[in-house]
Amino acid sequence: MALQLSLIPPGSELESNGDGQAVDVSASETRTFLCRLTISEQIEQESLEVSVWGSSDGQDFGRKPLLKFPQQFYCGATKMVLDISSRAEVKFVRARWEVNRWGRVAPTPMFVADLELLEVPQMARDLRGDSAAPVVTQS
Repeated sequence: MALQLSLIPPGSELESNGDGQAVDVSASETRTFLCRLTISEQIEQESLEVSVWGSSDGQDFGRKPLLKFPQQFYCGATKMVLDISSRAEVKFVRARWEVNRWGRVAPTPMFVADLELLEVPQMARDLRGDSAAPVVTQS
């Protein structure tokens, strides 16, 4: 069964920069995930940057993210693929977010967002074409 992980739990209010909890991905068979960032509430004149970081021990997440979503300004969903199949050292992932607010109104940014990861099953990965089955024709 495909793993389903929550790096930012649904309904989370993001008002300042922060990091999510480390989540163990070592049980993943494919190590490939469809990541869905959903923003359900926001106020005007603000931005949100979300990234996914990897670690071998759940403590040191390094200096560079594994995946960085485009900067967000509005409600909606953005999907990206995280493929760590070639990064055997990554056993844990976590989300990091940065919020920014500008303008003359309330100085505190506020987003309600979540980040869900759904493991891409092996069969779906095989459809990419790199391990396609041979075509058999009859004469």
